[in-house]
Amino acid sequence: MNSTMPNESTATEASTEKQMFVMKCGGSTLAALPESFFADLRDLQSQGTQPVIVHGGGPAISDNLAKLGIETEFVNGLRKTTEPVLDVVEMVLAGSINKQIVRLIQRVGGRALGLSGVDGGLIQAKPVTNHAEIGWVGDVTGVNAEIIQGIVNMGYMPVIAPVGVDATGQRYNINADTAAGAVASHLGVSRMIVVTDVPGIMKNVGGEKKVLPSVSVQEIEDMIQTGEIYGGMIPKVRAAIACIHGQVREVVIVDGSEPQILSRVLGGEIIGTRIIRMQ
Repeated sequence: MNSTMPNESTATEASTEKQMFVMKCGGSTLAALPESFFADLRDLQSQGTQPVIVHGGGPAISDNLAKLGIETEFVNGLRKTTEPVLDVVEMVLAGSINKQIVRLIQRVGGRALGLSGVDGGLIQAKPVTNHAEIGWVGDVTGVNAEIIQGIVNMGYMPVIAPVGVDATGQRYNINADTAAGAVASHLGVSRMIVVTDVPGIMKNVGGEKKVLPSVSVQEIEDMIQTGEIYGGMIPKVRAAIACIHGQVREVVIVDGSEPQILSRVLGGEIIGTRIIRMQ
């Protein structure tokens, strides 16, 4: 009997890893999500599917900066992060927004544990190449996947705020889409779901905007060049592309207000836009 126990344990761990997925949700989207969305997360967790959540919080950061009288600006879509701005970024992302998500999950009976990329060196980062222009904004250099796996093994849903840290203890503001893509790649999950307030990647077809059910990396690059993908959707698809180049085989962009959207995507329903790796 003893000789079979390690194999049974290994099989269980492998099964858990296969059922894990990473979900990214923006702060502005979060505020509009119905309670049923969090109930869907709870149901998935209770059925053995393991969500790992990476969240943003841009609007809440902007609101708090305004209340505190701290000036902020954006450079090529990324927030210029001075030391005072970084204090507020960490306070909002790792504090109020992170704990709000944890409370919403727990209120419907789910089990969640909130942390930031600083905790345990979860998200390791370095300055972006144009840091002189943009301040304490970071690129991800590594993710401590063992921490995430440990939280999942304890029966909790990790809720991760995208604040990174380097070996010296310097904090970095990490774009949430970029952080989610890095977490998914380092975990080696097969699927990442980006929850937004849009139904997917849209394209003009015969004068009418329609959701593309699937799109390749090359098609995305072409649509960025033509301007069909623009604004806040660009970092989402860029993160998806970076993720696709790892072990992830698909990234799905969906509208979080759709009923049971996560269960439907994971169940194989064609909804939103799938960004797929071409063989």
